[in-house]
Amino acid sequence: MWLLDQDDQVHVALAEIELCCELMIAASATTEERLSSERIDEVLNVSPRVPAQGTRRSAGAGR
Repeated sequence: MWLLDQDDQVHVALAEIELCCELMIAASATTEERLSSERIDEVLNVSPRVPAQGTRRSAGAGR
């Protein structure tokens, strides 16, 4: 476990708040009941995880 000083903790908290706000804005703008995983990744600007070569996900894994 690594420790953050108070300034770093503030920056992390503000970044988390900003990401939550982005998700709330996207959720309020959708006509669907929920945001899809793909839309959440798009809002958070992340790429979907790709399994490493030689590994396979078992049926039903991850959800």
